[in-house]
Amino acid sequence: MPADWTKRIIGAAALAAIAGGLAWFAWPRPVLVDLATVAKGPIEVTADDDGKTHVRHIYTVSAPIAGKVLRISHPLGEKGPSLHVGDEVVANQTVIALMQPTLPGFIDVRSRDQLQAEVSAADAAIQQQEAEVQRIEAALDFSRTEFQRAQTLSRTQTISTQAFDKAKFDVATNEAALASAKAQADMRRAVRTSLAARLMDPANASPSAEPTCCVRVLAPASGRVLKIIQDSEATVLPGTPLVDIGNPLDLEVVADLLSTDAVQIKVGAPVRIDGWGGQPIKGKVVRVDPAGFLKVSALGIEEQRVRVTVDFNDPPQAWSQLGHDYRVAVHVTTWSAQDVLTVPVSALFRKGDQWVVFADENGRARAKPVDIGHRNNRFAEVVSGLTAGDRVVVHPSDRIAGGSRIAQRGAP
Repeated sequence: MPADWTKRIIGAAALAAIAGGLAWFAWPRPVLVDLATVAKGPIEVTADDDGKTHVRHIYTVSAPIAGKVLRISHPLGEKGPSLHVGDEVVANQTVIALMQPTLPGFIDVRSRDQLQAEVSAADAAIQQQEAEVQRIEAALDFSRTEFQRAQTLSRTQTISTQAFDKAKFDVATNEAALASAKAQADMRRAVRTSLAARLMDPANASPSAEPTCCVRVLAPASGRVLKIIQDSEATVLPGTPLVDIGNPLDLEVVADLLSTDAVQIKVGAPVRIDGWGGQPIKGKVVRVDPAGFLKVSALGIEEQRVRVTVDFNDPPQAWSQLGHDYRVAVHVTTWSAQDVLTVPVSALFRKGDQWVVFADENGRARAKPVDIGHRNNRFAEVVSGLTAGDRVVVHPSDRIAGGSRIAQRGAP
């Protein structure tokens, strides 16, 4: 008998232990969560986007005429001025570029044959005109001899007045004809020279030996070279951009913000500039463009953007390392307050048309609807629904519902 009771007691104890273990495993455990405390403090709402620095006044030096522009930034040791990016230039003194006449173009076979025939015709016309000059010179010599004879006879009054005037008239007529013939000969020689020049091609052209013989393009303003657009030697048309010049200390920041953000920005709004590799810089909005433009994002989304221009408030020593077209991050303040009740944005979720948070009440999660005002990427302004000191669940998961037991992660 005692042995049977002992077995029964041991069996009952084992069953009780198993039942207790099953009950312990089945009992709901509190969900570990991160908690944040609702408190009062400063909050700032900003419109954030990438921007770039921009020299306020850029002078683009262009070719004044059509011609061949020589290499601008040639290696040291070559003749002529050498200009590189970053070099300082002085208005109306520094030579930006040198331009020479262009070489003649190539001539096709038919055009060359036509020009050569015209040159041969011009040579024949010159010979014909030279013969005409010789004929008129002979006639002029004869008329002068006749006029001298008439002068001799007039002294003895053995020649009529009409014959004397006729001899004088012949001399004047032949002199005028000779001058006209010589002018015609010169004109035909010039025509022949023009035709011969049209036969010139790049193979037999003789370029100028001195590059300084031609047009010098001077700097229109003092500053530094920002960009050399046409660096190599090339034949350019009038108005072709060659070099960009500007003052690197005359910088501003340009950002293309969404039009929905731009409508909230006012001129004079404070701006924080960072993301450029140095300490944050203070600035202010000086211009919001009245017209927007369409811009396609990197994801292929069409967005309506508005250009916002920002000036630096900090002295140049704080941003002197920046240059033209440097990337920066722009944060334009659209609203700010110093003492408002705030809650982390990560604690908010939507339930119907309301914002809701899970508040910690004695270790259990209670859903509370809240009214939210302004917000930024981290915090939101609480208008109603919470008080200072309330603790809310940050990043609530699907495991949490109203009445769920919760425990702060990392709490002892």
